[in-house]
Amino acid sequence: MREPLNIVKAGGQVVEDELALGRLLDSFRELPGHKILVHGGGRTATRLASGLGIRSRMLNGRRITDADTLKVVTMVYAGLVNKNIVAKLQARGIDAAGLCGADFNIILSQRRPSEPVDYGFVGDISEVNAGALSRVLDSGAVPVICPITHDGKGGLLNTNADTVATAVAGALCQAFDVSLTFCFEKKGVLLDAGNPDSVISSLSREDYAGLLESGAVSEGMIPKLDNAFKALEAGVECVRITDAEGLGRPGGTLIV
Repeated sequence: MREPLNIVKAGGQVVEDELALGRLLDSFRELPGHKILVHGGGRTATRLASGLGIRSRMLNGRRITDADTLKVVTMVYAGLVNKNIVAKLQARGIDAAGLCGADFNIILSQRRPSEPVDYGFVGDISEVNAGALSRVLDSGAVPVICPITHDGKGGLLNTNADTVATAVAGALCQAFDVSLTFCFEKKGVLLDAGNPDSVISSLSREDYAGLLESGAVSEGMIPKLDNAFKALEAGVECVRITDAEGLGRPGGTLIV
């Protein structure tokens, strides 16, 4: 029988709010067995880029990454945000290891083609080194993975954090019974964006298509939901979208 593995993806607004991050990490600590935390940090990257005179451009919830922006997101994701989370987990008695895709060669990507949209130094994941991640988990450490990957040729690439979490979850399904939770600032997927309590308890692909058509979901929620369904197709046992308070508790939106 395979051991359970909880993979939690923490959204940027959660990791940048000290109170929300603290609540999430407290709940994360209580999750049983093996676990992995994947995080974003886009708002911090945007603020730092602005301070440096670098304009941030987004398209369909994804960041267009030129050479200067790549330097900023690498500093923020793999440095400031990642090490802040690792330090807070260590303070909670969790032996955390901060990683990017280049560490242990865990996530290999290819630069996205420039057509139809040139996203710059953005990576589409081609391989996750499940063996290396399994060895880290078997050592008793908890990987904290930021969304910087590499191309195997010495180059770093910016990769959507939801995509990273999904790819890692799918790759580890052969060795573990994987549950994936996307934690962000809302209680789940909302039927009405203006009503924070209009949480959809379960969501199918057919439901999702209707929400897209009506415009009820847009921007950053689109890659999140696309990845949630991909995770199920890859063999992930359970996929849920919730807020920091909902981690480890019933509620949120179950992807079915």
